[in-house]
Amino acid sequence: MLIELKKFGDLLISRQLGKEALAAIRSRLPKNNTEKIIIDFLGVNTFSPSWGDEFLSPLQKEYANNFYLKPSYNPSVKATIEILEETNHLKFHYLPLTDKT
Repeated sequence: MLIELKKFGDLLISRQLGKEALAAIRSRLPKNNTEKIIIDFLGVNTFSPSWGDEFLSPLQKEYANNFYLKPSYNPSVKATIEILEETNHLKFHYLPLTDKT
C-alpha cells in the first residue's frame, strides 16, 4: 500500500493534524501486518516532528519490518526522520532508490 503524504497537504504540521491524518487512513490499512506500507514524501514542503510522530511512529510500530519510507532529499523530511528515530529509539526502513513499488 502506497501512502502519498501530499494528499494531506504540503505543510504537515501539528500533532492534532497528524492524528487526524492517521485516523483518516486507518480503515484502509491492511488488517494483516504482512503487506508493505510505503510512505511517499513527494510534494511535501514542510514536515514537522509532531505531525510525523503522530502519523509515522504508530505505523512503524504496528507494521515494523513491512513499513518503508521512500527516500527524500527534502531537508525538513530528513531532519524530522532523524529526530523521530532518536527520540523514539526506532529505525525507519527505506526503499532502495531503484525500487519502483
